Amino acid sequence: MKKAINLKYKDWLFFAGEDILVAKLAMGRGIYNQVCFHSQQVAEKSLKAFIKARQGLIPRVHNLIELFKLCSKISEKITFLKESCEYLNKFYAPTRYPDAFPGSLADRLPNEKEAGKALECSLLVI
Repeated sequence: MKKAINLKYKDWLFFAGEDILVAKLAMGRGIYNQVCFHSQQVAEKSLKAFIKARQGLIPRVHNLIELFKLCSKISEKITFLKESCEYLNKFYAPTRYPDAFPGSLADRLPNEKEAGKALECSLLVI
């Protein structure tokens, strides 16, 4: 029987911090789909850290809108993050898999402008 790992909210923030570093490196190299993916991951892990710190149990979801809703029930002070979460949410699957959701990113990879916005959004959430 596997023993449960008891992660703390700081563990989630540590990984979010690494994702920011990777997103910035990818931005510098022009790998915009990875900037968007890692920016989404920053938000996901940061929201999960917020939930973990206040409630202990983290839901097994990747949808930032769902995570945002859970967080906003805990504290209304985070409502300013809604637009950032909505923007980043669209990058989870299409930036990871070439056949994820045809048409979800207008049949192309994110460009520099979209990646820059994704990185800005992730820095607001962490």
